[in-house]
Parts: sequence; C-alpha cells; structure tokens
Amino acid sequence: MKEVYDIEGMSCAACSSAVERVTRKLEGVERSDVNLTTNKMTITYDENKVDPSLIIEKVEKAGFGIKREIKEEKISNKTIEDKEEQAERKTKHGLITSIILSIILMYVSMGHMINLPVFNIFSKMTHPQNWVLLQILITIPILVIGRGYITHGFKALFHRNPNMDSLVAISVSASFSYSIVMAFLLQDYPSVLNTLYFDAAAMVLTFISLGKYFENKSKRKTKDAIKKLIELKGDTALLIEDIDTNNYREVDIDTIIPSNIVLVKPGSKIPVDGIVIKGNSSVDQSMLTGESLPVEKTINDEVVGGSLNKEGILYIQVTRVGEETTLSKIIKFVEDAQGKKAPISKIADKVAGVFVPIVIAIAFISAIIWLLFGKDISFALNIFTSVLVIACPCALGLATPTAIMVSTGLAANNGILIRSGEALEEIHNAKVVILDKTGTITEGLAKVTQIYSKTLEEKKILEIAGVVEKVSQHPLSKAIVSKMEESNISSKLVVDNFENISGKGIIANLSNKDEIIIGNIKLLKDNNIKYDEFNEKLSEFALKGQTPMCLAINGKLEAIISVADTIKESSVEAIKKLKDQGLKVVMLTGDNIKTAQTIAKEVNIDYVEAEVLPTEKAQVVEKYQQNGDIVIMVGDGINDAPALVKAHIGFAIGNGSDIAIESADVVLMKNTLLDVSKTYKLSKLTINNIKQNLFWAFFYNSLGIPIAAGVLFALGGFLLNPMVGSFAMSLSSIFVVSNALRLKYKKLD
Repeated sequence: MKEVYDIEGMSCAACSSAVERVTRKLEGVERSDVNLTTNKMTITYDENKVDPSLIIEKVEKAGFGIKREIKEEKISNKTIEDKEEQAERKTKHGLITSIILSIILMYVSMGHMINLPVFNIFSKMTHPQNWVLLQILITIPILVIGRGYITHGFKALFHRNPNMDSLVAISVSASFSYSIVMAFLLQDYPSVLNTLYFDAAAMVLTFISLGKYFENKSKRKTKDAIKKLIELKGDTALLIEDIDTNNYREVDIDTIIPSNIVLVKPGSKIPVDGIVIKGNSSVDQSMLTGESLPVEKTINDEVVGGSLNKEGILYIQVTRVGEETTLSKIIKFVEDAQGKKAPISKIADKVAGVFVPIVIAIAFISAIIWLLFGKDISFALNIFTSVLVIACPCALGLATPTAIMVSTGLAANNGILIRSGEALEEIHNAKVVILDKTGTITEGLAKVTQIYSKTLEEKKILEIAGVVEKVSQHPLSKAIVSKMEESNISSKLVVDNFENISGKGIIANLSNKDEIIIGNIKLLKDNNIKYDEFNEKLSEFALKGQTPMCLAINGKLEAIISVADTIKESSVEAIKKLKDQGLKVVMLTGDNIKTAQTIAKEVNIDYVEAEVLPTEKAQVVEKYQQNGDIVIMVGDGINDAPALVKAHIGFAIGNGSDIAIESADVVLMKNTLLDVSKTYKLSKLTINNIKQNLFWAFFYNSLGIPIAAGVLFALGGFLLNPMVGSFAMSLSSIFVVSNALRLKYKKLD
C-alpha cells in the first residue's frame, strides 16, 4: 500500500528527518519519504502490519499534524488559489506589522546612540523606566504575531524532536525573559539598561519571518509545473446527444464516460482522451509533450485531454476519463518524482537528524565557557542566542527537494516525465545506453520494399502472407497486411490455427490445408526448411538494411518479402550527442546481424546486439551491467518491458505500449532520442545544483557557528549580534531556493 499524507508543523530538515524516523521504525513500513518543500509524506507499507491510524498516531506523537492528502486536481483551481492567496495575505499583513513595530523598537532602543530625536517621556536618560516599558509594549505584539515559531518550537522540543523553531523559541524566550528580569532590577541596578535584549528578541523573530516569507514565495515557484498541468484540466465538456443533429449540452467533466462523444470548438481545451470521429484541426500539445508546433488531427487520430484545439471543430469519441487520462498520469508521474528523494539527500537527512540537539549543546557550552572566562550573563546570552539563530538547518532541508522539484518540472515542460529523484540522480552516472531498434531508432512503421519468388506471383504471395499476418501485432506483420490492403487483395482463405513463435515468426494452417511458415531464418532452421537457393537475395536485402521475411508453404521456401523500417530523422544527431556525452551506445534488435550492422552504420553506432529474442533482451542488459556500469535501456514495445525493468534506468518512448511506459523510470513524450541526451544533461545540472546547495548549507553552518560562538571576538574583538545572525540564516535559505530556481532557465538542447 502506498499513500500520501500532508504533514503540518514542519519548518526545517530536522522536522522532515524526525517524521521519516518515527514512521520508518514501524514494522511493515517499506519506505517513508518526507518532502520539506511540499510538506508531503509518501509512505509505502504492508497493510497487514500497519494501518493509517497507527501512522497518524506516530506522527502526531512526534509533534506534527498529519492528514490524508487531498488531491489538488479534484479541487477547483479557483479554490486552491483563493486559499493560497488568503494564507499569503494573512502572513504578509502580520509581517508588515512586525517590520513596522521592529523599526519603531530599534528607533526607541538605539536612537539615542546617533542622537535621533526622542520624546523626553521615553528618553533613556531622563525616564529609563518608561524607555524599558515602551520596548516591552512594542515587543509583545511582535511575539504574538510570531508566536507560531515559539509554540511549535517548544512543542517539538517536548516531543524530543527539536527543530529550527525550537532554536528560535529558545533564543527568543531566553532573550525576552532575561530582559524582563533585568527590567525588574532596574531600580536597584541602573547599569542593566545596557544589557536588555528586547530588540534582539523582536528582530530575530522579524528576520526569521521575513526569510520564511520569501522562502515560501520561492518554494511556490518550484510547484509551477504541477500547477500548470492541473490548470490544463477542464471542468466541463460539450456532450453530443445526437451526432446527426449536432445537439449537445454542457456537462460536468466528471459525468463523461468512455464511448461518449464530445464536441470541441476552436480555441477550446480538449477535455478528455479520445479518438477523432469527425472533423479535422491542428492541436497544440506543447504543455503535454513540449512540442512547439501544433499537430494536425483528423479522423481516427488520437487526441489527449488538456491539449488545445486551434482551428477546426472536432467530434471526439471518449476513450479514457478521470485518473486514466494521459494528463492525469502525467500529473501523477511528476508528483511521484517530486515526492521521492534522491539518494544524495541522505547526507543532509543524517546530519539534520542530530544537528539541532548538537547546536543547542554548542550554544550552552559556548555560553558557559565565556562565563568561566569572566564575561557577564549579558555577554553569554548574546553568544547563546547568536549560535541558536545562525545555525537553523533550513538550508539543509531545502537543498535537495527544491532542485528535484524544479528539474522534474522543467523536464515535464520539455515532454520528459521522470518517475523519481533516484532515477534523476542515477542517470548522470550512466556509462552505457542500450537502444532498441524498432520504434526507438527507427519509426517503427515498416513497409514492404520488395517481393521475390521464382514460382509465385506477387498477388498470391501477398494473399497468403497477409491472411496469416493478420493474426499478429508485430510491426513487420502490419507492413505486410498494409501492403495487401493497398493492393486491394481479398481472400477466402481462413487461418484455422496458428502459433506465434516469439522473435522468429508464425506457423499457421489455412482452410485449404496448406501449412504456412512465415518468419526469419531461425524459424526455417527450426523446421528443417532449406533456403540455399535464396542465399544471394537474403544477403542482398540484409546489406540494404532491410528485413527479409521468408514464406514457406508445406515445407518449401517459396518467397521472400523484404520489409524496411525507416530511421527517424533525429536518431543520427541524438546518437552523436550521446556519444559526445561519453556514453557507450549499443543497438539492440531481433534482426539478423547483416541488417543490424547496416542500420548501425547509418546511425554511427559501434556496438550491436543482433538476433536477440524478446525474452533475451533483459539478458543483454545484464551482460552490460556485469562490469559495474550503470545501464540505460530505451525501448517502446511490450517485449521491451523486462529489459526496461532490468536496466538501472529505463526510458520508454511516449508512443510506446502502456506496459513499457509503466515499466520505465523516464517517459519521452515527444518520441525522439534527442530527449535521452536532454535528460542526461538535466541529471548532471540537477546534481551539480544539489551539490552547490549542500556545500553552501554546510559551509554556512561550519563558518557561522564558530563566529556566533565568539571565536572572532577572542581573536580580534568582533562579536556577532543575534539580529545579524538571524538575518544571515534567512538569507542562506533564500539563497538555496533561488539557486534551485535557476534550473528553470537552463537550456537542455
């Protein structure tokens, strides 16, 4: 069982690490990944050992809110936007109030240092009690506005899962409480006026809130890809009630079922997947496939829900609705990818799990050491607060998920669907890419190029071969059937029984009692059929890169039907790019070695695996894995599925079979090998971005904590102010998210 939950109350990597830790400890949980950017937990478990109530109980005991995910695509876009805008507006108003109050507080507390005019009644020199009271009155509203950090922080601390909020809560509470105590001692000890930290407590909260606000705005941009995809979903459709009279009515899209006929007017979105039964138009599929040019659609062409009808009127018979539509699957694909962590994130997760307790310990130890060296409590409190606020591990938790979200969104915009963070990371480590020939390197639309026989007429050959091949779904079979239909050949012959020999051909019995064998040389050999007199022609066809189909009648080879599959225009360029990227490119095919080598030469592939049966494709993948190389497999057919699963990363061409797509880690919607190269480049860009983010996060804390602990003061008299520390901490998180957002503007060509 796999489920997604929304987690509430997370603020940093320590939070996500805590939720993962408590859920992974449950017996029966196979995997638990928490995405700090989306606040979602994806958990896979054995439902016989674990139930949702136990998961919810564990997370709540850890101090976090949890609820089952509400699928956004089931909610109107307007509702989502309204809620987001309302929450952002509330946060913004609170932040503006805090900033204004903080400016006033700084004016009151520090204005006298630069001779700013202050009302005498609030002067530090003449009315110190009033000066302190005014600071308290200004600070309290700021604490109330930022109370979430304090309540969540102490709650997490009490649940023994301290996080960023805990650091803020401890530092702010310590500064404010100490200042209150000093305020009560003011009458007896006037010197305490110089040791108050009301401004520090207030400014720390304000800077943290400001940083979080900008961080959240940036994080929302990482979800643009999903948001745009969801926006493609229509709410209504024009249901045809009578196609003869063109009567239609507007209905809710959820009421549409397969076999219904819908009308799509020019300029309207196609509501669901279907087949055009009337009309023709150009359709913009750019948001789904990344193709910039509209695609012409006419009768019997498939159309995809979410694409835009540009010109003509289309009548579409519905084939898929709801979760089964291509758009829904794309959204699910991207959501899954953004919910799963890349292995590189384990570094940050391990650190985050122990980081906050260590920081709290460092803060206490630093303060105690300075007290032992003779510094007063005020100085020690400054050190204590500075260490806590500068070390918040927000940047650590955002380093990986933000980059993964942006890159998978960028990929989706380019018609590349990546299933997981693991796949995205592993792609750049690949050394070998294995390309299935038919439908991957070639168009997969084979055509009969030549027919050779010494005894039979072409019409008779096509009649017999066409009748038999109608029972097969192989691309080469379709070529023969198409040629028969183009030649207007009909037949009274019927196939009584047949056997499809995988990777070889067909054996069939016709109604006239003839036994027909049609397939490759292997099938002739298996049935002891001689073919010596056809050797010259077989070699000729093979040298031209054509596939010879041998037709034997009652144990004697009578004809050869030569079939060729054209190479895609983009294949040569794509293979060159893959080789330039340092990948070893291998072509995998069931064709005979001569045909395979001819095609390989045309596309400049050096390594060929020919005469491979569908059941042997996975073995070929395993062969290239034996040296320890990471292997990519690219295919499009049902018989490619085992190889796609066996490979470290499986790529499925978008117009391939559903089974191939379900087996793959990456789906190429545009049906071009160029996107394999693009994905490889994106993987490298993403991992480099994550490494930059992690370096910054670790470097920042490695540098910031010693400075906050007073190392520079011991060496040269520089003491970090807690307000500066909190501002710097906020900037580190904003930097990480902004750095990840740079991926959106990268060119993959």
